[in-house]
Amino acid sequence: MESNKKTFVGTVGYHILGNHSIGPMLLQELQKMEVSSNVKIDELNWGPVAVIQQFQAEEIPYQKVILLCAIERPGREIGEITIFKWKGGLPDEEQIQACMGDAATGVISVENLLVLGEYFGIWKEEVYLIDVEPGEEIAGEQLTPEVEKQVPEILKTVFRLTSGGLSENEKVSYLFGDKIFANG
Repeated sequence: MESNKKTFVGTVGYHILGNHSIGPMLLQELQKMEVSSNVKIDELNWGPVAVIQQFQAEEIPYQKVILLCAIERPGREIGEITIFKWKGGLPDEEQIQACMGDAATGVISVENLLVLGEYFGIWKEEVYLIDVEPGEEIAGEQLTPEVEKQVPEILKTVFRLTSGGLSENEKVSYLFGDKIFANG
């Protein structure tokens, strides 16, 4: 079943940081995917304020946003893929200000993007993260074998989310804005 929602697939991350750069490294592969005309695929590797302004300028807002990123999280193996659904909410005012400060200085952060996007109301319906465990940060332009072997599954997951959704048996975890910074 094909989704008719206006959808944005964005890669978030710095370049040349090995596994941490999975989004930017896969951008060209993502752009080669055959998706419906209502799907836009592009990088979001700049500050959240510019992203917010880009989304606010859309005549028709994106109803579904899918972000591909790699964030170190406890308890995962390198290459493990976690699908998160953003459930909204905001941290305290001090944390929102910290996110804005990071954004103003050019920090690329999915967490800051989610929080500031929530604050400025750019998330309209569904926001998903396809988050790949990168392991320790290592400079370079290569993926480790553990992450490289996950590339086909990452691309399939993006495709499923753009073309209708996940299957009933796929596990989805949830992210809440008021808890996103609680565990580091």
